[in-house]
Amino acid sequence: MGPVPAGVLQLLALLGALALVHVPLGSYMARVYSSGRHLRVEKWIYKGIGANPDTEMRWPAYLRGVLAFSAAGVLFLYLLQRLQGVLPGSLGFSSVGPAQSFNTAASFVSNTNWQSYYGEQTLGHVVQTAGLAVQNFVSAAVGIAVAVALVRGFARVRTGEIGNFWADLVRGTVRILVPMAAVAAVILVACGAIQNFSGIHEVGQFMGGSQEWNGGAVASQEAIKELGTNGGGYFNANSAHPFENPTPFTNLFEIFLILVIPFALTRTFGVMVGSVKQGYAILAAMAVIWVGFVALMMWTEFTHRGPALQAAGASMEGKELRFGVGGSSIFAVSTTLTSTGAVDSFHSSFTGLGGGITMLGMMLGEIAPGGTGSGLYGILIMAVIAVFIAGLMVGRTPEYLGKKIGSRQIKLAAVYILITPALVLVFSAFAMALPTPRHSMLNPGAHGFSEVLYAYTSAANNNGSAFAGLNANTDWFNATTGLAMLLGRFLPMVFVLALAGSLAGQKPVPVTAGTLRTEKPLFAGLLVGAILIVTGLTYFPALALGPLAEGLA
Repeated sequence: MGPVPAGVLQLLALLGALALVHVPLGSYMARVYSSGRHLRVEKWIYKGIGANPDTEMRWPAYLRGVLAFSAAGVLFLYLLQRLQGVLPGSLGFSSVGPAQSFNTAASFVSNTNWQSYYGEQTLGHVVQTAGLAVQNFVSAAVGIAVAVALVRGFARVRTGEIGNFWADLVRGTVRILVPMAAVAAVILVACGAIQNFSGIHEVGQFMGGSQEWNGGAVASQEAIKELGTNGGGYFNANSAHPFENPTPFTNLFEIFLILVIPFALTRTFGVMVGSVKQGYAILAAMAVIWVGFVALMMWTEFTHRGPALQAAGASMEGKELRFGVGGSSIFAVSTTLTSTGAVDSFHSSFTGLGGGITMLGMMLGEIAPGGTGSGLYGILIMAVIAVFIAGLMVGRTPEYLGKKIGSRQIKLAAVYILITPALVLVFSAFAMALPTPRHSMLNPGAHGFSEVLYAYTSAANNNGSAFAGLNANTDWFNATTGLAMLLGRFLPMVFVLALAGSLAGQKPVPVTAGTLRTEKPLFAGLLVGAILIVTGLTYFPALALGPLAEGLA
């Protein structure tokens, strides 16, 4: 079978698997966040942290919970890295430096998982498992909790209460992420991923010398890394490493893990607002963008331009022979259209236009389907923008799910969509204007600029993938990308929760003949158009200087 049909078959198998679990998983998550019952283990956790899960919160209290919990996570992970040299299970690695400790703590707490270090040469078992793996669970649970709070804002009437953050956090972790990750880890171990706490040992002879590898609880971390759209690899090669991603089957399975919760959350949204058709409209918009990006990526990477590409049969530089162009293209699009950031190939080695597609996927706001929770609340913000545009076109006050979109709501949505582009473009401009950051660029010209633009796009959008040509382990990049990650994660949440509180306090607007039917294909098309236009107008000048200039050269 040729590489193109193989890539198409992988895509069809993935779509079939996602369709099979969409309804049961989405409905289950809706029941989790709507239930009034607490499991025994959850009660123990509430008692341990001193939280009352039955107390409803208004949006400022919910936000305080998010920020306080995340700040504690940053501090704990920072101290864990700084003390690594005296901790057991450190594998002889010394403590991590202050700038890199801050960057890594900000990265994993913000669900970005950007790594400016070699995992197998920097972190021991304690930091990997008690630090990074724990944050993989709870940072994903925070994202889902914020999304559910926004959904409650649309579903509730004449109340400013949007749920209880501590209950949402604990339920998302205990009832969704932990059991799903446990099953996924067992499957990965069965397929060849390693799971141990072994030390460093020599492996074979290579070109006159030996190579050293350390073991680790890789399969369990790989499972939640993909399921929680985290992306941080145990090894520097990430999901291109055979210990993390051994076979073509595990490659496709890991893509499934990346996409399953974000896509299923559209069903959760539909069930919780009382109209599954509304969820299908959001799902359709996500799916159209994702499939379109996969098709475009395959076209750019299978196109044979130049004798080297013709000899290889495709653009094989930087790609794993185990996965080929098809598997690598699907993985690259899925990881950048979500907030995962894991890689099974190196995006810097993609064609100029292929690298631009990965960058554009992040610039859309990672909403097709996006991260665990962040994708849903991101696309719902864009849905608010879309109905506002439709209202302007027909001269009618915009409404969405029975809630009026007035000046307060549209201001909150507008500020939300401006935060990330501002972070990306301002930090990129400073990095290119100052002499020291430019020394980190491996390549000159348009490709070098793409390395810098990609880094800040990845950080501010909480993606975490890298272009693999930039030396980011400097004080400048550790500090600035760390700030971009924290601001890109938590500033938007402020406006999401404020919008949720504003919507929850409204009374429903009756449906009339002039109401825009937001469950119809027309609205899904309008939503896709709004997403692409807003992104295009914002980022096109920067893209023209980087990947477009390189791809069209």
